[in-house]
This record gives sequence, structure tokens and C-alpha cells, in this order.
Amino acid sequence: MDYAQNYITVTAFILLGLALPAVALTLGRMLRPYSPSADKMISYESGVDPTGDSWIQFNVRYYLFALLFVIFDVEIVFLYPWAVAYDSLRADVGLFVLVEMLIFVFFLLIGLFYAWKKKVLEWS
Repeated sequence: MDYAQNYITVTAFILLGLALPAVALTLGRMLRPYSPSADKMISYESGVDPTGDSWIQFNVRYYLFALLFVIFDVEIVFLYPWAVAYDSLRADVGLFVLVEMLIFVFFLLIGLFYAWKKKVLEWS
């Protein structure tokens, strides 16, 4: 009976997670005013009418810098709670906690070194 109740709970959460956005979007569609016009169909960019082609090619380095930022930002998300709980973890587990985090940082530094050697970080 315990397993069945767990499945019922998970199924209820899934159905609720699907039903709430569907109800909210449907309710919003029924309640909002609908008056389309040509002015409403153009793109809005800081109050200026758009001109030119919308297909602009960006340099791939923008994406690489953003990706590296996200990687090191996630590293900080993992490092901060570890640093806060380090004393209590060290008392329980010992030196293993420090070695584990050093391995994590080492792998990230390998990735940074690889990007540096491939000259991804250089802007020309």
C-alpha cells in the first residue's frame, strides 16, 4: 500500500503541474481583450520601429564567454555551501571532503586551461 500511495502522490503532482499552467493560460486567453491591429504586430525595440534584417550573425566568442561564465558561476554555487559546512563535514568525514572539492576544482581548471590553449579567451 505504501508504494501505491507514493505513485498516487507523484501522479497527482504531475497532473497538478500540467493543469495549473493550462488553466492559467486558458483563463488569460478568455479574459484579455483582443483587438489586433497592424501596429501591434510589429516588433517593439525601445520605442523605435525596427529597420533592416533581423538575421544578424553574432561572433561565436560571445557564446563561449557566456558558457564559461555559466560554468564558473555554477562552480561558485557548489563551492559556497561546501565552504559553509566544511568544518562540520571535516569533523565527520575527515580529509576526504577537502580532496573531493579539490578534484572538482581541478577538473574545472582543466577546462579553463583547455579553453585558454585553444585561444578561446583571446579577443581579436
